[in-house]
Amino acid sequence: MRFKSVPAVVLLFSASCALGQSWTIGNDRIERTVTFDSAAGLVTQRLTDLTTHTDLISAGKPGLELALACNGQNLNGSTFRLVKADQGTLPDGKSLTILLESKTLPLQVSVVYRVYDGQPAIRKWLVLKNTGSAPLHVSHLTIEAIAPSVGPSNETVLNALYGAAPRETFYTGRSEDAGLLVANPRTGDGFAIVSEVPGYMKRTEINAWYDPGRVQLRVLYDTDLMPFERTLAAGAEFKTAATSLVIFRNGDGFHDPHWVLPSYTSAVLQRKSVAHGAPWIYNTWEPFERGINRDITLQLVKVAGDMGMDIFTIDDGWQQEYGENTVDPKAFPGGLDSIREAVEARGMRLGLWIPMAAIGLKTPDYVQHPEWAALDQSGKPKLTFTMAGSKVVMCLATPFQDAAADRINDAIERFHLAYVKLDLTTIFNAYGEAPGCWAKGHYHGNWAESLNMIYEGISHVTSKVYEKHPDVLLDLTFELWGQKHVIDAGLLAAGDLDWMSNVSDAKIDSAGTMQARMLLYERAPSMPVESMLIGNLHADVPNAQETFATTIGSAPLLLGDLRKLSAADQQWYHDHIGWFKQLRKNTEINQSFFPLGNWRQPSSAFWDGFARLSRSGDGVIAVFRNKAEASVVSIQLPLIPEGKFAVHSVISNRDVGAFTREDWVRGVPVQFSGAQTVEVLEVRTVK
Repeated sequence: MRFKSVPAVVLLFSASCALGQSWTIGNDRIERTVTFDSAAGLVTQRLTDLTTHTDLISAGKPGLELALACNGQNLNGSTFRLVKADQGTLPDGKSLTILLESKTLPLQVSVVYRVYDGQPAIRKWLVLKNTGSAPLHVSHLTIEAIAPSVGPSNETVLNALYGAAPRETFYTGRSEDAGLLVANPRTGDGFAIVSEVPGYMKRTEINAWYDPGRVQLRVLYDTDLMPFERTLAAGAEFKTAATSLVIFRNGDGFHDPHWVLPSYTSAVLQRKSVAHGAPWIYNTWEPFERGINRDITLQLVKVAGDMGMDIFTIDDGWQQEYGENTVDPKAFPGGLDSIREAVEARGMRLGLWIPMAAIGLKTPDYVQHPEWAALDQSGKPKLTFTMAGSKVVMCLATPFQDAAADRINDAIERFHLAYVKLDLTTIFNAYGEAPGCWAKGHYHGNWAESLNMIYEGISHVTSKVYEKHPDVLLDLTFELWGQKHVIDAGLLAAGDLDWMSNVSDAKIDSAGTMQARMLLYERAPSMPVESMLIGNLHADVPNAQETFATTIGSAPLLLGDLRKLSAADQQWYHDHIGWFKQLRKNTEINQSFFPLGNWRQPSSAFWDGFARLSRSGDGVIAVFRNKAEASVVSIQLPLIPEGKFAVHSVISNRDVGAFTREDWVRGVPVQFSGAQTVEVLEVRTVK
């Protein structure tokens, strides 16, 4: 609904009114007013987009703000008493914490709201505390329950699957629905939900069918497939994952989600260690796999350094056994010191692959503490298949979490690592092995409790590593997080990067770059692209230009036998990697992401591409002709800011022309010459 004016003064703390006590938290982009009275409890009365002067809360029954089941009782915002509310001003925004206590149980819940300067988003989480002397059992935990409106129900649409796939508006979001976008196509008004609940524990309920003109929204932990349960001992606390409600307006300049969501997720949800651009990483996994050795590595190091890579990573094969830091003496006689020295002499840093919880049966951690192993439903130690055979999976809801952190820290210190690829099964693997742990005597009380606690164990490990090594880059792979191609804000809360997939790219006709771009396009609407490591693109397949152009859409990652690159290709990579590093250093291209052409399903028959622009309009455009017959494509960027922009072809090293915003709205022609299939364009503002 629209309103004519917005109060000039933002009340950040309590005010008495007819509805009871009221608090407003906000910035210059968004405000949320929550009220408490003894009858209705805690509810959101107003959610305002201050840029567009739109209130997203319409008349009607408000949402219940939060909900949970505790010791057999169903609790929500109306079943609590108000204890107090506190507001705070922080270096990057403001916070509001409302402390509630149950009317019937010894349970306190702190409801925490957070805003960040310049961001049109409200981030929210809960802290549960058992104030009694007996354990409390919690399940069916809803972090956010609100009923915003973007207009009539028959004008409301939903995009799920990271915000890229149209779906019905009565919908249950699961693990891949890390970002859900609800909007009115006629007005453009909309909001996004970005849940930080990890992996398969994630559940989001959208209901725009049965409450006309409103969207009943709940962000919660799963209740059926991967049910959340938690036992709170006397005096114990549990902090939930956070969830963000981000407002936007489609087609309205910088308020469009192509600007809003990349800016928010990269500034707030992504760790600051990669905020100025992810490093260029080379990894040895393909084609060498566990056959990597000292001689091959030294040969690869020379080429990687000449190309301008930043991190040289030895994948599986460097270690003698999973779960130990002893170097394999056959593959790397003399250890890794000479390798590290060679890497650093070429201006790079060393990275290593390390399995977090899948370890050998003869390792000290398992031999000395078999009770730390995850057990299957029959009570036997869980085994997972790896490229080195079956390994035991240790439960991260045991003291093993500290042992794993100590082992990773030891490797970082021993080998002077800048990057660690943390891999393999934790909660369960991505290929069908059963989830969770059935053991007794672990931190979890039962199988259901083990599910989220194993995710928490991953975060515990990475937190201990960051405490000692805050600058190291930790990569949490899709296999570690438990699902093919997965990325979510929960993973980004625990690590820096996500090795998101292993696209086959060994041959000229492999799935390769096209499928890598499909993964990118599907996830970019709600996830920061510079956190995505999309393996396994080979530097030499199908050609340097297509691999390079695909790679600069996300966190740059290259594999392949670099020794096969010609001297000309090595120099080409050197020149163009250097160009992109300079561009990224000077230009905040993480502020937007625009998929182009046939992006929803890239194919050989049509062109696709992407633009990554800063708010000044500077940035890069990559266009892939594929096998389309057309020699000219039209690039439309109606959301580029006002101004005039010079365009330079990075592939042919020629100036294409200068174009105004009006030109980009109509479409700027891009010409492919002859057999050319890839174009990379640098866009610069004309002063």
